[in-house]
Amino acid sequence: MTLETAGGWDASRVTLHTPTAQLDSALALFADVALRPTFPQREFDRVKRDRLTDLIQLKDRAPDIADRAFAAVLYGERHAYGRPLEGTETSVRLVGRGDVQRFYRTYYRPNNATLVAVGDVTPDDVERRVRALFGAWQRGTVPATTVEAAPGRGKTAVYLVDKAGAPQTSVRIGVVGVPRATDDYFPLVVMNTILGGAFTSRLNQNLRETHGYTYGAFSSFDMRRAAGPFVARAEVTGAKTDSSLTEFMKELRGIRDTVPAAELEKAKRYLQLQLPARFETTGQIARQLVPLVLYGLPLDFYNGYVQRVEQVTQEDVQRVAQRYVNPGDLAIVIVGDRKSIEAPVRALGLGELSIRDMAGMPVAVP
Repeated sequence: MTLETAGGWDASRVTLHTPTAQLDSALALFADVALRPTFPQREFDRVKRDRLTDLIQLKDRAPDIADRAFAAVLYGERHAYGRPLEGTETSVRLVGRGDVQRFYRTYYRPNNATLVAVGDVTPDDVERRVRALFGAWQRGTVPATTVEAAPGRGKTAVYLVDKAGAPQTSVRIGVVGVPRATDDYFPLVVMNTILGGAFTSRLNQNLRETHGYTYGAFSSFDMRRAAGPFVARAEVTGAKTDSSLTEFMKELRGIRDTVPAAELEKAKRYLQLQLPARFETTGQIARQLVPLVLYGLPLDFYNGYVQRVEQVTQEDVQRVAQRYVNPGDLAIVIVGDRKSIEAPVRALGLGELSIRDMAGMPVAVP
């Protein structure tokens, strides 16, 4: 049996995986965790120390620095998506046990929760068990949560975070993308599969297979309740930072042209044949069902998934690429040895270059 809790951009969750034979006892424990957390001071202090240790260690990991700086640059420190989920050393130190208790009392309410159950059980069996355990859970007024619009950019700019002596450079290139509710979901998924969503996609074939600049180059749309980021990313050889950026920009421009029919069909087959593997276990099935609730998707979403992918045309791919991947409106974040990479990167003329700290904030340069 596994019992876990977690929080993300759009939801907090308590998850249980248990043999059906132990369902009653496991559900009782699950309900106790969900309904009666005590947040003991000793455990709170331990978790807080662990988080602070993780944040200190993060300062030595260029990929993590790049992720955090990219979000801060793209959204700004005042925007919810511009602040890291893990917090900062300052924010973590300021959190007290009382804050955690207040958060739980405010948001952990039955009218703000959904139970997803997958296994050798019937709806009646699940409802009977859940009513017995959760029936006394009190409804409450839950404050509405909103995410403000992300700030506009209007031009491409380069942000360099100095990691002195680093043998490689972390590259993040992107823009504010789309919310999960977008009508362009399927064209975007197909387009991104061609660009950087698979091992055989353009970015990886170019930067890894053809040039050997990296072990992997990929891209993704992180679709949340509000518009999450689109990012193309890689960890590249420091001496090839400028060359890598040239190839990134080549592919980001190229995806805006009409994609060959064979490449489009290959991407669609990849997505369609990948779908069954996402429903092999009860845990996988549950994870696929959660977005239906979280983002208000139709219950028959997966029934038409293969058909919706198949309907994506070359014109659809070009349209969304031109709309959402604009080479003239990108945030380019690089984390590496400033002394060796700044001049070559400036020479590319991709946009104004500024120096940022590990949190993505401006640094005064003499």
